[in-house]
Amino acid sequence: MPRPLARPLARPRAARALRAALAGTLVGALALLAAVRAPSAQPTPAAGEGARPTLALVGGRVIDGYGGRPIEDGVVLVAGDRIVAVGPRATTPVPAGVDTISTEGMTVLPGLFDMHVHLMLLGHGDYRRWNALYGPRTATEVMPVAARQLLMAGVTSARDLGATPADILGVRRRIEQGEIPGPRLFVAGAFLQRAPYEEYERPFRWGIQGPEDARRKVRELVAAGVDVIKLIDQDQLTDAEVAAIVEEAHRARKPVIAHAHRMQEIRVGLKHGVDGFEHTGLGTAPGYPEDVLQQLRERNTALYWTPTLMPLSLLQYTGEIFPERLDDPAWRAGMAPAMADEIRRSLAHIPALPYYALFPSRIPLLAHKFRQLRETGVRLLIGTDAGIPATFHGDATWREMALWQEHGVRPMEILQAATLWPARALRVDDRLGTLAAGKLADVIAVRGDPLSDLRAMRDVAVVVKGGRRYR
Repeated sequence: MPRPLARPLARPRAARALRAALAGTLVGALALLAAVRAPSAQPTPAAGEGARPTLALVGGRVIDGYGGRPIEDGVVLVAGDRIVAVGPRATTPVPAGVDTISTEGMTVLPGLFDMHVHLMLLGHGDYRRWNALYGPRTATEVMPVAARQLLMAGVTSARDLGATPADILGVRRRIEQGEIPGPRLFVAGAFLQRAPYEEYERPFRWGIQGPEDARRKVRELVAAGVDVIKLIDQDQLTDAEVAAIVEEAHRARKPVIAHAHRMQEIRVGLKHGVDGFEHTGLGTAPGYPEDVLQQLRERNTALYWTPTLMPLSLLQYTGEIFPERLDDPAWRAGMAPAMADEIRRSLAHIPALPYYALFPSRIPLLAHKFRQLRETGVRLLIGTDAGIPATFHGDATWREMALWQEHGVRPMEILQAATLWPARALRVDDRLGTLAAGKLADVIAVRGDPLSDLRAMRDVAVVVKGGRRYR
């Protein structure tokens, strides 16, 4: 989430409530929430080997996510919430009476991951005003819209990297229990940083004051049920504070994801062994210096990076090249008319937004910096910062993928950056990220051939998550 615009939303709440002991506090409530997380009520129980299929996707080209040759005229058989077979139609018979989805003329893929989203935002141009209007209704009105848009876009798993913990954990639980549609959520909860930028941000930007405070806040987030720890502005913390955050998170087997806008942020993160970095475009440096690149080369197989290339270009595109995009009803899906109208008004004069004037000096640097990252061998992941101004959850992911292709990345590599590698980064590749017998049945189908043109990913025709069809 970029900083130069007014910051994202929050609920007014005293900061001390966020730092109190678990019993009787917000975090205590979150810990209880985590303890009683129910399994998804949507699919039937996982199918064992030989289970009778309940759903079949038949006739399309199947890309299983492993990077090999696609299966033409393929079949994906599902029993309950699991895949039981993937193969060509000639050798993968569909039993009589099984509910069948024709994927003729389509490409069938694992459900996508978007590794950097913010469900508490819906593309509004003024974070402060958005908070004033919708902060108290984030969990009930805002996040369900974002979740549904992501799922309908083929994103069956998403990593939310900054939100009030109670809100995002509550929405994750509602999705898991089948109350609302949405992707599988992997969440960070609150950002950890030196201090909130503004008072209203305290519920989701937790200030760090010393190593013991750092350890205590990581423990609170872990107890609440987060999946990752999000660290930003780490160059403003002491070495002892950063070390405490990383050590405490790793002790709990939680990865630490850090911002990478400034070179010193990257150096500090590398020094203390963070697991991944976010962003490429907002920094002012013309490229990554050799000392940073060398460290990335040395750590490349153990480090993930989500560059979020698209938001700067998309905001400029919307503001200068094709403002008509804002009149497309697709981004309004699931919103109350008043909410959609408010977002539209906030983007009426995009070039007047605070940091728009910086774009001409930032956007030309993206290609070079992206190429530098690729050449280090660091594993790059698809993520969009969806929710920030004019970056709507319903079209952000395919736009990021298409932009990677414009920057010279092979389509199969891009597809894996949205399927296989995110699952490995999140340590869930035993059940997600590829199409294979025994994996969870998160499957999508798009019209057209993304191996020729990634823009085909915008035309999602079928979405199956956990064996249940949503689209």
